[in-house]
Amino acid sequence: MAYLSSLPKPISQNPFTPQTTTDHSHGSKVVPCRTLVLGSGFWNSQHGSFRKLKIVKSSTQNEALVDSGVKAFDVPLLTCSEVRRSLVFWTRGMATRECTQEDSNFPPGKERASGSPGLQPLELPLGVEKSPYKLENHEGKQQFLAMYSSIFGGITTDPSAMVIPIDDHMVHRGHGVFDTAAIVDGYLYELDQHLNRIIRSAAMAKIKLPFDEDSIRSILIQTVSASKCRKGSLRYWLSAGPGDFQLSPSSGNKPALYAVVIQDQSPFDSMGIKAITSSVPIKPPQFATMKSVNYLPNVLSKMEAEENGAYVAIWLDEEGFIAEGPNMNVAFVTKDNELLTPHFDKILSGCTAKRVLALAERLVSEGKLQGVRVANVTVDEGKKASEMMLLGSGVLVRPVLQWDQQVIGDGKEGPVARALLNLLVEDMKSGPPSVRVPIPY
Repeated sequence: MAYLSSLPKPISQNPFTPQTTTDHSHGSKVVPCRTLVLGSGFWNSQHGSFRKLKIVKSSTQNEALVDSGVKAFDVPLLTCSEVRRSLVFWTRGMATRECTQEDSNFPPGKERASGSPGLQPLELPLGVEKSPYKLENHEGKQQFLAMYSSIFGGITTDPSAMVIPIDDHMVHRGHGVFDTAAIVDGYLYELDQHLNRIIRSAAMAKIKLPFDEDSIRSILIQTVSASKCRKGSLRYWLSAGPGDFQLSPSSGNKPALYAVVIQDQSPFDSMGIKAITSSVPIKPPQFATMKSVNYLPNVLSKMEAEENGAYVAIWLDEEGFIAEGPNMNVAFVTKDNELLTPHFDKILSGCTAKRVLALAERLVSEGKLQGVRVANVTVDEGKKASEMMLLGSGVLVRPVLQWDQQVIGDGKEGPVARALLNLLVEDMKSGPPSVRVPIPY
C-alpha cells in the first residue's frame, strides 16, 4: 500500500520524513537527500499564495527540471543541506521552533541556509528512527517514483516520505476527490480531460482548490518530470485538508493537493474475463457522478467478484438498467452491430469510455460498426449482446466473455473490442495534442 502524504502541518508546522540518515560532518540525525521540499514557498502555500516550487532531486537523478511550458512556477534546485536545515519534525503537541541567525538556541557551528525560513530540525521521538516504513517490505508490483504534497510544498522521490497527515479530512472523513492519467512514452494521456473532471468533483464535494487550474496542471507535470517515469500512471487528490478530527472542515482547514507517480510492474492483460452482477448497493447518482475517495462500495463490489471467481461485478441502477463496474464503464456490441453504452447521468463520466466512443466513429466510417449509441441498457440486452467489454484507464478495453451464467456472443474476444483496443493504444502513443501532453524530463 502506498503511504502517501505530506507530513503534518495543521497549524504552521513544517514536515519531516520519518526516515533518517547520519550527517557525518556533525554526527546528527538528518533527513535523506532524496527528499524534495519547498523552502520559503512552503509558508506562502499555507496562506493560499504559492509563489515558488523548490525541488531537490533524488541522488539517482542528475538532470535539472525543465520549464513545463506553464509559467505558473519557477523550479530552483535546493541542496540536501538546505533541505535538512529547513525541515522540522511535526508531532501533535510539538511547537515549531523558529529561530533567527542570532538566536542563541540555534546549534553552534551550524550555518543557516540562504533563504531558509529559520527552522531548526527537532529530534525524532523515541522509536521513530528505528521503525521507518520500508518499501522492501511491500510485496506489491507497484513502485512509487515521486510524490507532490502541498502540505510540505514540494516533491519527494523517497517512498518513505510519501505520507499524508493523519488529521487530513480525506483520511478520517473521506472528504477528498481524486483522478488519474496514464503516462505513455513520456506523455500524459488525457491529462486535461481528467483534470477538468477532478475540478468538477471538487466543486461537488465542496472542496476549494488550493491553487488555480493552471498551477495544478503545472505541478502535476513537474511531478512526473521529477519521477523520470516514461510509462506508468499519475494519480492525484484534492482534499479538504488537515487541521483537526471534526466532521466538517469549517474550522479553517486549508485544502490540499497530493500527487503520486506510480510504475506498475504487472504485465498488461487483455484476455477476456468473467463478470457477475453486484449485490453491493450502487452509490446514489449524487456520489456516483463524482470521483471521491469513498470507494468502499467499489472495493466490496470488486471483492465480491473475486470471491465468486470473476474479475468484476456489474452494478445496476435503481431502475434495473446496467450502470457500471467498480472502476470502469461497460459497453456492448448489439446484434445490430452498434456500440452501446449506458447513459453517464447516474454514473461516473469515464474519460476513457468517452474517448473510445469518439474513436469508434472510425470503425463506423470503415463499415465495421453500424453506429455508436448512448442509452439505457437492460440486463437482457446486455447478456444477449454480440460483445461486452469494460472501458477504463486501468483496463483500457477488456472483453467480457461471460456475465453470471450467460456466455456473451460466442464466448471469445470479439473483433470490435480488439479493434477498439488497438485504436486506443494507437491514440495513447500518437494521438493529437488535445490528448497527449509532453513531459519535459
